[in-house]
Amino acid sequence: MKVHPGIEVASLTDVGCQREDNEDSYIYWESPDDAIFTRLGRLAVVADGMGGCEGGQFASRIAVDSVQESYTSAREGDPQELLLEAVRLANARVQEKARLTPALRGMGTTLTAAAVVGNHLYFAHVGDSRLCLFRNGTLRALTRDHTLVARLVESGAIRAEDADSHPQKHVLTAAIGVGEEIEPDFPASPLQIEKSDMLLLCTDGLWGQMTELEITEILASNKPEQAARALVRLAKDHGGPDNITLQILRVS
Repeated sequence: MKVHPGIEVASLTDVGCQREDNEDSYIYWESPDDAIFTRLGRLAVVADGMGGCEGGQFASRIAVDSVQESYTSAREGDPQELLLEAVRLANARVQEKARLTPALRGMGTTLTAAAVVGNHLYFAHVGDSRLCLFRNGTLRALTRDHTLVARLVESGAIRAEDADSHPQKHVLTAAIGVGEEIEPDFPASPLQIEKSDMLLLCTDGLWGQMTELEITEILASNKPEQAARALVRLAKDHGGPDNITLQILRVS
């Protein structure tokens, strides 16, 4: 794939150490047509399926493919609105597949989609995969987890430092394919991207196995491709109980 100048991209997925199948999916897209590229920019999506091996694989693949199809076929429109429309289509298609295939009923997926258009970042997010910004040595999550534990922390019921050890930390409160209506998180306005910024999209198989400091140190000292491999290796060194998927975009 041709990658336009101005950004370095690395994408990687791994089954991990304890799973037999990979239920994660991802895509990276940018148009070779300069006019379309100027209008739609670069699209990166990660998804973490659930509902058993077959169901999870179907749900995450349908979701990322739907987002890519919807976003990249748009003739006009604001990138943020196009992303939200694409996520709603993904939700409808996962539900439709489950209705038509009884064995897949109950499947769903997280979905985090980001578009970089010019020097602006747009995103839409459902679930507990994450989009993070690494800038000037600091890592900041741009998305919030749609989990029971995150809700408990927000309400003050538990302390933030107790969240990682909570027995229900992986219980989702929102996912693609589990309800007729979906309300993705998205920024109130596009975020300005600066030179040397790094964007990290990842499933919880990555961020759930290491500290923020460990991620920060790897991003700070490696180019995207080397960083991606190092992060997956570290997640597996820490046990790798889940599938691991990430994409790194570095503004150059």
